[in-house]
Amino acid sequence: MSTKQYTVADFKSDTKVTWCPGCGDFAILTALQKSMVELGIEPHETAVISGIGCSSRLPYFMSTYGFHTIHGRGSAIATGVKVANPRLSVWQITGDGDCLAIGGNHFIHAVRRNVNLNIILMNNRIYGLTKGQFSPTTEKGFVTKSSPFGTIEEPFEPAELTLGARGQFFARSIDVDMPTTQECMTTAAKHEGAAVVEVLQNCVIFADGIHDEVSERTTRAEKTIILRHGEKMIFGANRDKGLMLDGIKLKVVTIGENGISENDLLTHDAVESDNFLHYKLAMMHHQGFPMALGVIRNVEAASYDQEVERQIAEVQAKKPIRKLQDYLLSGETWEVI
Repeated sequence: MSTKQYTVADFKSDTKVTWCPGCGDFAILTALQKSMVELGIEPHETAVISGIGCSSRLPYFMSTYGFHTIHGRGSAIATGVKVANPRLSVWQITGDGDCLAIGGNHFIHAVRRNVNLNIILMNNRIYGLTKGQFSPTTEKGFVTKSSPFGTIEEPFEPAELTLGARGQFFARSIDVDMPTTQECMTTAAKHEGAAVVEVLQNCVIFADGIHDEVSERTTRAEKTIILRHGEKMIFGANRDKGLMLDGIKLKVVTIGENGISENDLLTHDAVESDNFLHYKLAMMHHQGFPMALGVIRNVEAASYDQEVERQIAEVQAKKPIRKLQDYLLSGETWEVI
């Protein structure tokens, strides 16, 4: 941690930002830079890794170490960077296509292994860079260039994949809500292990308005709920609605009706190891409930890179071999005359 006071300018490169005007990626980039200022980690102690796609251009716009890699391989290369140098703060920037299609296997195993990565998944539910084909998160029935009569596939849900891969951290935000996005990113960076932050992002060219129901100011308060650890689950334009459990099911209630008070509402426990309620909260918008935003799950567990370091130290302590030459001469040897 540096004693220098950094500003957003310290994390900006001289490269012109080349996304389409109005793209949600601009807000995500700014939130990321503000998060890095808040964290106080020096630029030379930070690496930003990406795959392929509009979102994956982001490392060019950062004044940190960066690596624009190949399609779908961001998780694998970010894993290598973190294990090789665990002291680096490693951020993986990816999109719904890059991360969940060709990169899906790398993604779930980075999460399963609990590699200490900050994975920012920009989800616009479309392939933008290749001009508007449906992606793994495109809603069923949506018309795109590669589904002119509507896609017939059921989409992936990033939260479901993350929790299914035994992920210990999942957060969700919207590009137009920069304070929540920044809060999710800074909390992710402080988490030891794989931290997935899904940011719902608008592609103004090929899927404009895809997230309007939850992103529009006029409907956001009723259609979303921001979860914070230790706080009651309250939402609504008048802050008069909340969440309770009815058996094992969630239900929406109105404070003041039927004798219900704030004390009766659920309190968010992001650090509970059992992911039962985290899963229900992350998926409840599919049942007509508000979409959960903020840090949904934040459970500490041993990270992959920590375990690699521990194992190497243990083996080194037990073996006299310290150099390659020692290793080469440790077995049977022959002298050629």
